[in-house]
Amino acid sequence: MTEFSRITPPRDAQEKRRSLIERADDAFGLDRLGPARVPRALPEARRTPPQVQAGAPIEPPAAETAAAESAAAPSAGAGAPPSAPPVALSGPRQAVDRECLRREGLLVPEDPVTGQLEEFRIVKRELLTEARAGNDPLARRILVCSPHPGEGKTYCATNLAIALAAERDIEVVLIDADVVKPSVTRRLGIEGGPGLMDALADPAIAPESCVIRTDIEGLFVLPAGGSNVRDAEYLASARTGELLDRLTRDAPRRILVFDTPPALAASPAAELAGHVGQALLVVRADETSRAALEDARQLLSACPDIKLLLNAARYSPSGRRFGDYGKGED
Repeated sequence: MTEFSRITPPRDAQEKRRSLIERADDAFGLDRLGPARVPRALPEARRTPPQVQAGAPIEPPAAETAAAESAAAPSAGAGAPPSAPPVALSGPRQAVDRECLRREGLLVPEDPVTGQLEEFRIVKRELLTEARAGNDPLARRILVCSPHPGEGKTYCATNLAIALAAERDIEVVLIDADVVKPSVTRRLGIEGGPGLMDALADPAIAPESCVIRTDIEGLFVLPAGGSNVRDAEYLASARTGELLDRLTRDAPRRILVFDTPPALAASPAAELAGHVGQALLVVRADETSRAALEDARQLLSACPDIKLLLNAARYSPSGRRFGDYGKGED
């Protein structure tokens, strides 16, 4: 602490000529200020362990903790640990009937390029752009629906899946979610079997074991499976999210395409809308009313991105006609 004792006043003329600092030196000995002398022989320092309560964890010194954390942390530039491989689609292998595809008016991978193929190439490109924009597995789940029956939603879902499968390094799983009137396997000319509803009803059934591997490279099919009166409740359960997560987890190159019942005719489309990132609402030119379109859009509002696909249009204001280039004059 600072000492505040009084400085003795000067007694004669000679002392009066001395400065205040000089007189302070006489009083307090400022010439003795300086660092303390260090003894030559220092006693050995002993480290006293910290006192801890019985049963309390003993924390290591900060330096040791920092060293341990440094050793445990990955070195700069080291890559992240590899992610787990995606679930393999392990169902039976079947060949798609090409003649059945032609009878149904569907795309045939080996056939020449047609206007129909070019149209679906444009549609798939829009969907792929969204699917690849981020690392969101929901964006790689695409629901295809229509307001009413007969507007072409299964036709569009199947053609879209075939067109997407033509992309390099992509797996497309076409899921027949129209559990009321399933028709995907019939249109492809393959046999059905256990499928979506069976895996939802019985947690012991792995969904990947029900996925049919077709001979069209990159195309897989998950049939609708057995139907019962509780289909809507199964689709609304937490099991649906778990099943779809299993199919898309750690699989950035896998796309799910759902063919659902018409939105205004059955509830599965509205139930599945919350499990997908994109929806393709198919409407038929000159048939689907604006009121039906608005009602269907409202039912699918759980999906953040709803696109409109106009089917069976016979008029193009620009005169666009895909598939004719190369057949005549430039």
